[in-house]
Amino acid sequence: MDLRHLRYFLCVAEEMHFGRAALRLGISQPPLSQQIRALEEELGVRLFDRTSRKVRLTEAGRLFEPEARRTLAQADRAAQIARMAQRAEIGRLGLGFTTSGPFVPPIARALYRFRKAHPDVELILREQGRDEQIEGVASRQLDLGILRDFTALTLPDGLLSQCLLKEEMVLALRADHPLALRAAPPRIADLFDEPLVLYGAPNGTGFTEHFRALCTEAGFVPKISHEARSLATLLGLVSAGFGPTVIPLSMARLHLDNVVNRPFDLPVMSSLWLIHDRELSPTGLAFLDTLLEECRSTGITSSDSRCATPP
Repeated sequence: MDLRHLRYFLCVAEEMHFGRAALRLGISQPPLSQQIRALEEELGVRLFDRTSRKVRLTEAGRLFEPEARRTLAQADRAAQIARMAQRAEIGRLGLGFTTSGPFVPPIARALYRFRKAHPDVELILREQGRDEQIEGVASRQLDLGILRDFTALTLPDGLLSQCLLKEEMVLALRADHPLALRAAPPRIADLFDEPLVLYGAPNGTGFTEHFRALCTEAGFVPKISHEARSLATLLGLVSAGFGPTVIPLSMARLHLDNVVNRPFDLPVMSSLWLIHDRELSPTGLAFLDTLLEECRSTGITSSDSRCATPP
């Protein structure tokens, strides 16, 4: 059934006059009459009683009228929904992020701006490690992922990556620890035989591998006393004296009374990467634009793999 036929029918039903209805619709009367007859033939019923002096609805026409209005209203609503989705006004956004992601100012600002500009978009946030995010984006469970790694990413076909920023890693330790009290900045070699607290799988994916490599380069195998799955546990164990840990500089904004953060003598750098599918949803594109705009305004966005530390 052609929606145009329904609109013609309703216009005639409101005017009860083919001439006035044709004028209102901007067409001549003969084509309007033909379209109404075509609708009646398709339905197999008469919708109007026509005489030379007046037009009136048949019983079938009277009952058909409210259904036709509802059908047109639903069709208009469907079109409106499609246009709103294309403008990223509605829909969903699946975003994966590493634990430190929300502590990075441009990421936090992008999330705030997106929520303010798109209040009717369902925002699904998942704190995940590197491999989980890559799998999530590849399976379309996530639109975008923000993850940390120390080398250029290896991604499945169809996924794209962009380095958002490079960030220094710092040593977090109790304020009474010898490395905290020493004037000279700590070295990786100073962690020889030192019990350490690190992220466990899956959040530690990428970092733990890289940190082990740095320790091997310094001539020792790191002694990991405990593994944590959350930031609160990680820093809580450091505060309780279970050993130092290594965190991104952005996370040093968290203040614990008896925990201090010391940069290494030679900077240990990591990179925050943005990953997404080649074909992004409108909501994904809207967030991508917002995030990159925030990064550009900070002057920290890199567009290629030079952001990565060579393996």
